[in-house]
Amino acid sequence: MLVAIKVAALTLFIVLAVPVMKMENFTPFAPLGIAGISAAAASIFFAYVGFDAVSTAAEETKNPQRNMPIGLIGSLAICTIFYILVASGVIGTVGAQPVLGADGAGLRPGSPELSAACAAIGESQVVCSKEALAWTLREIGWPQIGNLIGLAAGLALPSVILMMMFGQTRIFFVMSRDGLLPAVLSKVHPKYHTPHVITVVTGVFVALFAAFFPVGVLADISNSGTLFAFAMVAIAVLTLRRTDPTRARPFRTPAVFVVAPLAAAGCVYLFFSLPNETKLMFVAWAIVGLVVYFLYGYRKSHVGRGVVDVPELDADAPPGPVPPMPGAPVPGQRD
Repeated sequence: MLVAIKVAALTLFIVLAVPVMKMENFTPFAPLGIAGISAAAASIFFAYVGFDAVSTAAEETKNPQRNMPIGLIGSLAICTIFYILVASGVIGTVGAQPVLGADGAGLRPGSPELSAACAAIGESQVVCSKEALAWTLREIGWPQIGNLIGLAAGLALPSVILMMMFGQTRIFFVMSRDGLLPAVLSKVHPKYHTPHVITVVTGVFVALFAAFFPVGVLADISNSGTLFAFAMVAIAVLTLRRTDPTRARPFRTPAVFVVAPLAAAGCVYLFFSLPNETKLMFVAWAIVGLVVYFLYGYRKSHVGRGVVDVPELDADAPPGPVPPMPGAPVPGQRD
């Protein structure tokens, strides 16, 4: 329901804004050059993090080998089209030129300098608006629909938060099951069959961070960690192809020796396009993670201890998407 509200609101905005675009509003097309595009791409990367969260649901998906690629690539393609059309609707109707600082450089969205500049000039530009799409519709003569778009954005925002929290709880769940975090965090509720302990713990921490950090800062912190993690995954995939070529690989990765290096390089480039304050905060969080790993995870890791986990054979494991081969173990049955 939340996603339906969001998609309906974005579709309505596109229908009203795109037909009245003015091409002169796209000139200059990149007022801040490559540096501005890179900084914007690094900040907006937060919008794509949800696609990674989809992959964390593989264990809870029927026929994941078929359905996960369809869900990931299909949703990525559809949302990218929406992003392009919405951005075009905003820029083409009201323009989106940056607010420049004293040094002639564009002020970064969410920065104190931009807030001070917007306080002086008011909401005369879309970059100063707290609700860009609603503000745009009001400017082009649709004030009531603009108000509805703002309401829809508020109603649909929990869908993003829930998806992010869902993905994070499953990551912590698997880390706990592999011994990198305390085992209590991977307990599964006897009735609902969900990792309830880590869900509660994650919810508490999310609430605390939301209370004490601005949303722009949280988005950049999330971007830094995600970009670094994506780069490491790409490198790890390449490494495992050389160090463990016979490993069973149920998901295909076409042209991996081209895609993985490009993915790693792109993530590293965007990471260094983030603000310096964000990179420093990432280093601080990385140090905290390393301390936890070396004080606890390093000694408890199942991989490090040579423990072979086969969770799909646990007694409460759901049946697989296809029947097991003759003579193969079935879920719930161990030797």
